[in-house]
Amino acid sequence: MNRRDRGAVTAELALGLPLLLGVTVALVWLLALAAGQVRVVDGAREAARALARGDPEAVAFARAERVSGPGSAVSVVRGGGEVTVTVRRPVSPPGGLLGRLPAVVLAADAVAATEAGR
Repeated sequence: MNRRDRGAVTAELALGLPLLLGVTVALVWLLALAAGQVRVVDGAREAARALARGDPEAVAFARAERVSGPGSAVSVVRGGGEVTVTVRRPVSPPGGLLGRLPAVVLAADAVAATEAGR
């Protein structure tokens, strides 16, 4: 390897590292979205169970928000012996080049049969 080739390798590395870093940040954000979706599903399920047991809505909503994360919106529909809970939570991108992307809204529904007499 001569002296001129070493300079080319340095230039390629200088151009490639930011790209690799950007791809890594994007992949980490996708993993965070996947983990956030699991939390939203768990929050909807917790609230649906609580409401099916007959717990007050305020308690069930607080439980869903605690499990799903801050900024979660919880709604409930009752009917036909079932309780359906929907949880929605916006997640903003981490910033940098990804900061220009719009927030992603994670959403999940959970249905639970109400207990007899409720």
